[in-house]
Amino acid sequence: MPAPTAAASLRVEPATRIVGHVAVPGDKSISHRAVLIGSVCDGETRITGFGRSADTEATIRAVRACGIVVDEDGRETLRVHGAGLRGLRPPAEPIDCANAGTLVRLLAGLLAGQSGGTFDLRGDDSLSLRPMGRIAEPLARMGAEVETTDGRLPLRIRGRPLHGIEYELPVASAQVKSCVLLAGLYAAGETVVREPQPTRDHTELMLQAAGARVAVRPGVVSVAAAERLALGEVAVPGDFSSAAPLVVAATLVPGSELHLHGVNLNPRRTGLLAILERMGAKVTVYNRRSIGGEPAGDLEIRSAPLVGTTVGSREVPVAIDELPLFALAASFARGESRLRGAAELRAKESDRIEATVDALRALGVRARGTSDGFVVTGVPSRLRGGHVDSRGDHRIAMLGAVAGLASGEGVRVDDADCVGVSFPGFFDLVAALRREAA
Repeated sequence: MPAPTAAASLRVEPATRIVGHVAVPGDKSISHRAVLIGSVCDGETRITGFGRSADTEATIRAVRACGIVVDEDGRETLRVHGAGLRGLRPPAEPIDCANAGTLVRLLAGLLAGQSGGTFDLRGDDSLSLRPMGRIAEPLARMGAEVETTDGRLPLRIRGRPLHGIEYELPVASAQVKSCVLLAGLYAAGETVVREPQPTRDHTELMLQAAGARVAVRPGVVSVAAAERLALGEVAVPGDFSSAAPLVVAATLVPGSELHLHGVNLNPRRTGLLAILERMGAKVTVYNRRSIGGEPAGDLEIRSAPLVGTTVGSREVPVAIDELPLFALAASFARGESRLRGAAELRAKESDRIEATVDALRALGVRARGTSDGFVVTGVPSRLRGGHVDSRGDHRIAMLGAVAGLASGEGVRVDDADCVGVSFPGFFDLVAALRREAA
């Protein structure tokens, strides 16, 4: 299986089984946060296990543009030389956030509290379609001067004195929550965020590790103004979202036995495991431990027959990136599966509800979209195979690849190189697992 070239179409052949012991790249969400928070710390932050991808490399470039020195000691180790809370400097050119939604929204929170100057943020065509009013509104309430372009990028921020607010998220979003909390580091008084459902808490955990006064209660997170931060060391566990395609592949391909090592098992990230368990998957967690203050462990996955299930709105935030893979698993399950309360999927790198349903239907699956989810009628046998248009969305490209492994005839994935946004070595790893199984 050759590595994809720019805008490549790549064919993934069926696998006889998926076997092996592998590790996945460092968690992308934590890697973003380590670089961003490290940039406003005092002193050096050393990051090990850094999850290198197109998105996280955009974060390195962004902080460098703001005057931060980042030394790269190999592929997975960085040293970020922090400039202090108010040490970010406006660059002469706009900061290019590429396709990284986490970067643009979290960086905006840090920039809102800088001492002065104007910061312009832009992104690629895909990121420029994603809603930015959801961060501009709370930042403006805190006193920041924020200009969007009709609620989207490009975005302009001028540093201003900020004051704390109490903000209720209209949509469960870890990115928006994190933006407000990071701005709260600069705000007089206390900043309180209420969330309708639990979302990823990597920002809260890292801010606490850096010495910020963060309080967490059910449904509520608050932060007080900070005088200084210091992280020192950050160890990044393996990215569950990168492990998830392999978990589903090993579940679906008969005769598989796969071990994934050092995976982040933060319960606000691993909703897919609970969903698959209801469906009958055989996933065992062992060697539980802490990596960088995050719960982690190893996974053993064996192939298993599945039954359909329903995923509701309360599970969506903790499985948001893996919901296309749930749809694929549902294609192999006996009976009907439903997803509800996931309208947020329509505001990702693509309209992921539409893209997921179209991908499955192209492979012969009975699937239909709804306003906030989808319905899939599964058949417990191998898919026919065919062609998946990734629409430039890395999650859809990986869905297509897993479908190819579990299909009868293979799947051609268009624009396969977009997986580099989160998992540059994905197709190489898939090829290695196939060779080990041969």
